Amino acid sequence: MFRILFRLMPAVFLALSFTAKAADQNVFIKTLTASEVASHLKQQDWVIVDTRLNDAFNGWKLDGVKRGGHIPGAEDFSANWLKVKKDSLQDDLKLALQTKGIAKDRNIVLYDANGKDAEAVADYLYKQGYHNLYRFDINKWADDSKRPLEKFTRYQDIVPAVVVKDILDGKRPETFENAETIKMVEASWGPEKASYGKGHIPTSFHVNTDIIEPPTETKPTMWMLADDEALTQFALDFGFTKNDTVVVSSEEDMAAYRMAMVLKYLGVKDVRILNGGTLAWTMAGYELEKKSHKPTPVKDFGAPTPANPEVFTTMEYVKNNVGKNDNFVLVDNRTMDEHLGKITGYTYHDKKGRIPGSVFGYAGTSGSYGMEFFRNPDNTMRNPSEFLELWKEQGIDTSKKLAFMCGSGWRAAEIYYYADVAGLKDISVYSDGWIGWSNAGLPSETGPVIK
Repeated sequence: MFRILFRLMPAVFLALSFTAKAADQNVFIKTLTASEVASHLKQQDWVIVDTRLNDAFNGWKLDGVKRGGHIPGAEDFSANWLKVKKDSLQDDLKLALQTKGIAKDRNIVLYDANGKDAEAVADYLYKQGYHNLYRFDINKWADDSKRPLEKFTRYQDIVPAVVVKDILDGKRPETFENAETIKMVEASWGPEKASYGKGHIPTSFHVNTDIIEPPTETKPTMWMLADDEALTQFALDFGFTKNDTVVVSSEEDMAAYRMAMVLKYLGVKDVRILNGGTLAWTMAGYELEKKSHKPTPVKDFGAPTPANPEVFTTMEYVKNNVGKNDNFVLVDNRTMDEHLGKITGYTYHDKKGRIPGSVFGYAGTSGSYGMEFFRNPDNTMRNPSEFLELWKEQGIDTSKKLAFMCGSGWRAAEIYYYADVAGLKDISVYSDGWIGWSNAGLPSETGPVIK
């Protein structure tokens, strides 16, 4: 399920210009010039690795670089991942190395902009038995306008913590220059004391996701999106208007993406998400706030709602098109066990199976909150080229109309935003998902897909 690794040629061991130390060893063989890096880009025994924050790889101009983005063909392996505290980290890092073709018998160029990230990754790799390590300063590339840099089409939609901090400090960083009103929102399930009260991005106000998907009174309880009238009233009660720029954050990223999709659906002009959630904020060294903030209600949204109905695909459309319309693909973003009908994935839903004609499109392995196939170890967005490759292996043609689905829309909302960042055009979320479909008594199937 991972990209095929290159057939590796013997490593070329260049000599003797040591520039840094890590773990009491001379790690870097040489600091390369931009011309040398360019000459190695298409050589199979070399791999170029961006060690900066993934936000910089995506396109943001961080650490003073003149141009944002990454060197074409570069892999990402952020020094920030090394700081994550979780039991599975070492396994996650080793899997990332394998997936990205960062192998011991290749020559590995580690680049950064701050002089620290490459050294941290080199230290880690050296301890893992890597020795063909070179360093490069990305500023030498970015300063030369003739050298190409790649950025993702809508990189600005997922925002780094340092840019949010700049906004709170009264600045207008790149892509926010023309924002009229910037609002910080924390989205999470339950009352303020549950998540928001533990700590949130300063100045943000809390929105309980129950407001946009109120629990049903029937048993078992379901969480389906509220109707348009209720969603519009929610927008007014929380002071949202069409001209706002909103940055949504959460301790659990999926809640932020779910909220962001609703605001986009209603017609808020500019809706973004803090990449990596509150974890990204604290890993950047910033403090969370516990002071409660309240929104100011408005009487007029400024436009008819919903202004962007196309971001959600209806059950009726799925019924009429899945398996029938060659230009439509329903992408099932659940675990494989859910897709095969081995489990439901939810404690409050007992129906197992999948929608006939849907195509497995990955999410995670750890149940309804698992997103391992779309997130880096620090919960930031995974390199889109990698999840696009997974979809290609599943036969998903991204030039067609794609509707993402999961159980009830949370996982699918996050994946929608990632696909949008990657530049996919005709995309939507089938929000009712498997729960809505199966509770409606519509056809389902289980077991392996028969092609």
